[in-house]
Amino acid sequence: MEDSFKRKSPEDILKMITKLQQGTLKIYIGPVSGSGKTYHMLREGNTLRHQGIDVVICAVSTMQRPETVEQLGELERIPSIHWSRWKDGMEMKDLNLDALLARNPEVVLVDGLAHRNRKGARHATRLEDIQYLLRHNISVITTVNVYELEGYTELARQLTGIAAEHTVPADTLELADEVKLIDVTPETVLSRLAEGHLRGHEGEAVFRHGNLGILRELALRLVAEGVNESLREHREEMGITVTTGIMERILVSTQYHWNGSIYIRRGQQIAKRLNGDLHAVTFRNMKQPLTKEATVFRRNMIKLVEKFGGQFEELPVLHRRNIPSTLARYAVQHQITRIVMGHSRHSRWQELWRGSFVNSLLRRMRGVDLFLLADRAQHEGERVLPTRLPDTETPTYRRLSEQEMKAQIGQIRRGKFKVYIGAAPGVGKTYMMLREGNDLLRKGIDVRIGLLETHNRVETVEQIGQLSIIAREQRVYQGVQLEEMDTEAILRLCPEVVLVDELAHTNVPGSTRQKRYEDVQILLDAGISVITTVNVQHLESLNDAVEHITGIRVRETVPDQILQTADEVQLIDVAPQALRQRMREGKIYAAAKVEQALGHFFRIGNLIALRELALRELADDVDERLESQERKSALRGPWRRQEAVFVCVSSDEHAERLIRRGFRTAYRLKAVWHVHHVHVGQVMNNEVKCQLEELEQLTVRLGGKFHIHHSQRLRDVPGILAGKASEEKATQLVVGQAKRVWWLNGYRGKGTVVSRLVRLSRHMDVLIVADYDYDLSGM
Repeated sequence: MEDSFKRKSPEDILKMITKLQQGTLKIYIGPVSGSGKTYHMLREGNTLRHQGIDVVICAVSTMQRPETVEQLGELERIPSIHWSRWKDGMEMKDLNLDALLARNPEVVLVDGLAHRNRKGARHATRLEDIQYLLRHNISVITTVNVYELEGYTELARQLTGIAAEHTVPADTLELADEVKLIDVTPETVLSRLAEGHLRGHEGEAVFRHGNLGILRELALRLVAEGVNESLREHREEMGITVTTGIMERILVSTQYHWNGSIYIRRGQQIAKRLNGDLHAVTFRNMKQPLTKEATVFRRNMIKLVEKFGGQFEELPVLHRRNIPSTLARYAVQHQITRIVMGHSRHSRWQELWRGSFVNSLLRRMRGVDLFLLADRAQHEGERVLPTRLPDTETPTYRRLSEQEMKAQIGQIRRGKFKVYIGAAPGVGKTYMMLREGNDLLRKGIDVRIGLLETHNRVETVEQIGQLSIIAREQRVYQGVQLEEMDTEAILRLCPEVVLVDELAHTNVPGSTRQKRYEDVQILLDAGISVITTVNVQHLESLNDAVEHITGIRVRETVPDQILQTADEVQLIDVAPQALRQRMREGKIYAAAKVEQALGHFFRIGNLIALRELALRELADDVDERLESQERKSALRGPWRRQEAVFVCVSSDEHAERLIRRGFRTAYRLKAVWHVHHVHVGQVMNNEVKCQLEELEQLTVRLGGKFHIHHSQRLRDVPGILAGKASEEKATQLVVGQAKRVWWLNGYRGKGTVVSRLVRLSRHMDVLIVADYDYDLSGM
């Protein structure tokens, strides 16, 4: 149920009554000028007008871009106040507040939220003008660039050298009832610039490819932060406290010791790499004064956490045995997703006598990963600050082999690949794909529709325009006639560009290829460019996160590598409330399915969480692309030395989750990664063989290597895995949280498979993934 039964306070009631008497504010935010904010604002204005809403425009700048001018349609224009800026003579436009109040429309469309008014105007800024209109119950839709928001202005300047001419306060987006990101790839912006559609901007530093990527990532992360806050507020209203794992919160548990700062620095690197918040705690008996040495460590650690923008707390404890329960409570209260701490230095016998701190902590936690930091100081010296990998792009005079030459030629001949991605069905991916197809067609490019799913959405059907559709292939399966994309027909016709909907689709059994993305790869290899669509929930590595958010296991998936090979990936962003309204209006599903969808997958909490997931996933993709171009600095921070990730799995249903986690860890660290399984016993039955084959296929799809080992005794499994990890020169071990059952709780007092493996792996980082139950037949 979406609505809370909690009684509204007098303050809540007053706030809601006040809101009824004010206009609504919607802000379109983009990375740069030319990203399409004004286009989408005008398009929405026309949509509202067709719905019978009184809409006008004032102080809107089309910059004579053809597609934007076209969107002006029949919208009524209220003349703005024109004036020339004294320093450069540039013509400026101010809102004509008196004319707008006299006209009193329901909605005003206005560009340039960061605009500064002429001297002597009623208000100094456009933001103040807009707030004035809102107080007079006139709704406003406006636009802003990410680097014009204070708080991001300085970061943008540091990363790109671009200084915003004017800014708006950092909390401006909080004033809006809706914020919509207009995502655009650097390639699209540069294409518009080359075509002369961004007049007046030629040669500006903002339009360098790397700077466009950085500003795009800033915009994605900014909107993701706002979505995360709305998700937190929604959960509080619904009385939900559990975290989804989308927004990472890293907790460093340390002591007033010489290595305390090292742990905090490593925790900050992890938090930054995962785009998460940083918390740090230490435990202290408040009845005992600190030593001089501990006082110095305390001061330095507090300064370091403050420098990283984290939170530091001292947690009072009287005895060591109370630390696990205190730490677990703190993790729950602050919705921590990962605890970072050092390996235990106790021997097996000390752990038997005093108890294992790690095991005690794991028993008390649910949904929290545990990351144990290796103590490398004794072996190789601690590398506190991260270092970049060596430059692999150094020119070489080595002659290419015949195989390498063919691979290079294949890449040159390969078609261009663009993906539109969204948080859920109905956001407008197919609409935008068709719109781009028609734009290319008008430029004289041969574009065909290879596969289109309109779901009878009128707006989508209208966008087909002049595009020709290649007939589908007819197939009969179990007495039913079905249709699939005719890949062979597309290859014969060989258009320059083909539009292919629903990339994650599974083909009819008996088809030449099992998945649609395999068909797309064939087309690309043939030199045909492909524009396609996919939802974020179909990405293979996010399968577990999506199930955690929605309670639904998505069966049709696309390997992340497919997206990584795309030349462009562009997000279509829609606010959850707007998406649910589209659903109610019958623009997504047939009327018979609307109520069921709104009560299940399209619940507001699900849509907010999926939107945040999509924003953060694409921001990470942008960052990876920027790093691959040898950018000097990354928003998520540089990585450490060469990494190798070693994933240990059983053969049960939870193994897939560990493999996906291993892939995502390796991908972030630019690491090689391997998955290892140890089968215990002499015979492997057919069921286990099938399970292992599926796990190997998943590993290979995600770009890893799968290994199977054999052991006659369960007690030997930790030693086998530790030995193989050393052979692979692994720097990080990924294991699941073992289920505590009495007969595996310790063979002859030696502990669980996981605890023994961790004890043997203290020279490497160990990630213990939360809530994982091992199959007791082996690993």
